[in-house]
Amino acid sequence: MTQLVVGPFNRVEGDLEVRLDVQDGAVEAAYANSPLFRGFEKMLAGADPRDALTITPRICGICSISQSVAAALALADAAKVEMPQQAKLAAAVLHGVENLADHITHFYLFFMPDFARPAYEGHDWYDEVVTRFTATRGTSQKAALDARARLFHITGVLGGKWPHTLAIQPAGVTRAPTAAERVRMLSTLKGFRRFLEAHLFGAPLEDFLALESRADLATWRTGDAGLFLRAAQELGLDGLGVGPRRYLSYGAYPMASGRTTRAGLWVDGQMGAFDPTSIVEHVSRSWMTGAAAHPFEGYTDPDEDMSETGYSWCKAPRLDGLTAEVGALARGIVDGHPLALSVAADGGVAARIAGRLLEIARTQIWLEEWVTALDPAQRFMGEFEVPKDGRGAGLVEAARGSLGHWLTIEDGRIANYQIIAPTTWNFSPRDENDAPGPLEAALVGAPVAACDKTPLSVQHIVRSFDPCMVCTVH
Repeated sequence: MTQLVVGPFNRVEGDLEVRLDVQDGAVEAAYANSPLFRGFEKMLAGADPRDALTITPRICGICSISQSVAAALALADAAKVEMPQQAKLAAAVLHGVENLADHITHFYLFFMPDFARPAYEGHDWYDEVVTRFTATRGTSQKAALDARARLFHITGVLGGKWPHTLAIQPAGVTRAPTAAERVRMLSTLKGFRRFLEAHLFGAPLEDFLALESRADLATWRTGDAGLFLRAAQELGLDGLGVGPRRYLSYGAYPMASGRTTRAGLWVDGQMGAFDPTSIVEHVSRSWMTGAAAHPFEGYTDPDEDMSETGYSWCKAPRLDGLTAEVGALARGIVDGHPLALSVAADGGVAARIAGRLLEIARTQIWLEEWVTALDPAQRFMGEFEVPKDGRGAGLVEAARGSLGHWLTIEDGRIANYQIIAPTTWNFSPRDENDAPGPLEAALVGAPVAACDKTPLSVQHIVRSFDPCMVCTVH
C-alpha cells in the first residue's frame, strides 16, 4: 500500500487536502483535511445577537445570503417572530438567485474545465469541451458569466448589493420593491431563461424537468448539459464516487404554507422524517476539544496542540449516528422528483451534477413564480425585539446543501453560536466509530495510476460535491 496526499485543489473555494491510501491501483481509504481554522463561532460569543446578521455572511463570499437567511431565522426562532408572507417571498427570491448563480458558477467554472485537460484528448467530445469550457476562453463560460452578472441585478434591487447584504432580517426584509422593479426583475429572469434554454439545456426548461429516469437522462444530448452527459456516460462517471446513499435535506425556501421542498432523510430507498434534535457533532478525529454533542450544547474549542488522533479542523456531524450527504441531489431525492430518485441508485459524480442541473431548471421556474407573486402594496417587515434569553435554530438549504445556525442568548448577549455548513456534512472526518465522512466514502475505489499525483478521478469526485472549505470550520 502507498500513501498519496492530494492538494491543494484549484477551483475549490478555500483549502483542502486529501490523504489517500492506495492499494492495487485504487483508493482503499481516504482522509479529508480542512486545514484552515477560522473561528467565527468564537468571535460571536458575547456579541449582540444582531451582530450575527453582519458577521456570519462574511464566512463566505459565495453563499453569504444563505448564511444571512440562516442567521435571521435563528434570531426569529429565538424571539418567536415570523416574517410576513411577502417578506418570505422576497427572501426566497434573494436566496434563490444566489443558489442559482452558485450552480452556474460550479458547472461552468469549477467542474467542466477538468474535461478540457489533455488527458482526455482523443475522445469524440473533447474538441467541443475545449471550445466551450477552457478556462477564461470557453465560449459557454463567457456566456454564463455574462448571464450570471445580469441575474444578480435582482439582488441589487431587493438587497442593495451582493455579497453581504443586510436586507434579510428576523422579522422581514428591509425594502419593498416597487411595481416597476417587479417588472424589471421579471425581465431579468426572462433573459436568464433565454441563456439557460440556448446554452445550458439547448431546449425549454420544461423538457428537461419532464425527464423521469436514468434512461431518459441518457438520451439528452442538447446544450452544455448534453455535452457533459455524453462525456459522463463514456467515462463511467455514474459509477464513480458513490457516497453513503443517505441523503438529507432541511427543506428549502420557507413560505407561508411551508417549505418549497420537503425536509427529510432518504436511506436505502426509504423516506424518513428529519429530526433536528438527532444531530450530533463528533470531534474524536478533529483538532477540537470536548465531546460529541448537539449544536445547542456543543462548542468550537480548537485543540491548539493538534493531537495525533485528529487530522482535520472539521467536526463530524452525524444524524442518528450516521453520515448523510447533502446538496442539490439530496434535495431532489428528498423532495421526490422522479429523475432525482432514479439517479439515486447511482449516487456518483454524474448523479450529483444531474441533481444540480435539475435544480437549476426548478429554481428558475420558482423564481419566476415568486417574483410574479410579489405585491408592493403589502407588508414586508414585522416587529422584532432581541430577547433577553432564548435559543433558536435557523435551518436552510444553501446551493451546496443543508446549512444550520444554532443560537443561544443569555442576558441579551450571544452565549453560544454553532454552525454546521454543507461541506461540514460532506467533508467531515471520521467519527468515534471510525465511520468515514461522505467524501471519504465516495473516494474509496477511485482509480489511481502509479504516476498520478493529482488523479483526475479524485478531482472529479471532489468537485462533484463542490466543497466550500471556508464555510467548513468556524
